[in-house]
Amino acid sequence: MTTNNSPAQRGARTAVILLLGINIFNYVDRQILAAVEPSIRAAFFLPGDKNALAISGILGSAFLVTYMLVAPALGWLADRFSRWVIIGLAVIFWSFATAGSGLAATFGILFFTRILVGVGEGGYGPAAPTILADLFPLATRGRILSLFFAAIPVGSALGYVIGGAVLTHLTFVPEAERWRWALCLVAAPGILLGAWCLFQRDPRAVHGVRPERQRAKWSDYLTIVRTRSYLFNCGAQTAMTFAAGGIGWWIAAYLKDRGLPSSSTEIFGIIIAVAGLTSTLTGGWAADRLRKKYPGSYFLVSGWGMLCAFPLFVAMLFTPFPFAWVLMFGSVFFLFLNTGPSNTALANVSLPKVRATAFAFNILILHLFGDVPAFPAIGYVAGHSNWTIAFLFVSGMMLVASILWLIGAKFLAGDTARVEAATA
Repeated sequence: MTTNNSPAQRGARTAVILLLGINIFNYVDRQILAAVEPSIRAAFFLPGDKNALAISGILGSAFLVTYMLVAPALGWLADRFSRWVIIGLAVIFWSFATAGSGLAATFGILFFTRILVGVGEGGYGPAAPTILADLFPLATRGRILSLFFAAIPVGSALGYVIGGAVLTHLTFVPEAERWRWALCLVAAPGILLGAWCLFQRDPRAVHGVRPERQRAKWSDYLTIVRTRSYLFNCGAQTAMTFAAGGIGWWIAAYLKDRGLPSSSTEIFGIIIAVAGLTSTLTGGWAADRLRKKYPGSYFLVSGWGMLCAFPLFVAMLFTPFPFAWVLMFGSVFFLFLNTGPSNTALANVSLPKVRATAFAFNILILHLFGDVPAFPAIGYVAGHSNWTIAFLFVSGMMLVASILWLIGAKFLAGDTARVEAATA
């Protein structure tokens, strides 16, 4: 097991490349649906239906509800059996479900296929970052997990770009059917990457230790919910997820409401890619570098980043385009600054034998109270008032997240030290 100064384990580089590739397509799959959401709504709802936005929003919620409910059970299994096998089967399953979404003949069938996507991602979400945490020591873990989570802006951006490009440029397909092609096109790479996982070796099997023989006690699980920095982190990530998830799902509808063409989602995708990628990598690098001087650096970087994102996003709502793109770029940069540090903190304060469960419980909480209610709630507010009011509500969650991280920073060093002492 890696400690603060031990080197990365054998096969670590391959694991980073493979899991990064999967995570990219994970977020392509999530955001491509958001990019084509107006076309889906037009296909299944009558024009002028005031409830169409709220009902359409449950497509995102359907995936996330299943994802958050399944994750704890599959995370528990990942703490006992080969995480690579669970990841491989999960990725293959969700990729076939994504293709099924593109073939859905009714809104009900589309809703069901998104539920199946959530089942697959529930096996991947808790296990993937824990493999990297097992392979890399504390000193470099923040940078490695930041690289892994850089897939969030990159994959999200590709989802918006691919979705917008298919809607705009796939002219040999009737316009009403192009969203289906967008979903089917992103399924094949996931199937191939999932199959590759089945041939990898679990890092806990090194030195002849079989993963299924590592059994956690109930006291180990109870330690998770007694760790104050973990709880503050879950709360902050929940508020952040409400904001980021809500913006990501409804951005295409928001831009259309402000009079921009469908191709504007491609511009947003580029902003997510450039600002989000540089921010995610910067956040992990900065938190690792500051950790010796400021023991709570992972939370300090996260909290101050969200505190800067808040006013920039509010200003964007009242600024005309194209100048609003500049403010959006700045807001996205600071919004993603927490991605690597906050998830690294989750790994650092949880024992290796229950680490997948810790990530799974975090997934349950942040989606249950974060983006699951955000999708229909924002759609309802926008449908009954306007998008400015809806997104002002979203921006308040950024402020809540920053406060929780800054308060939790004083507990992070002690909680990390306890886990390092227990696994040395």
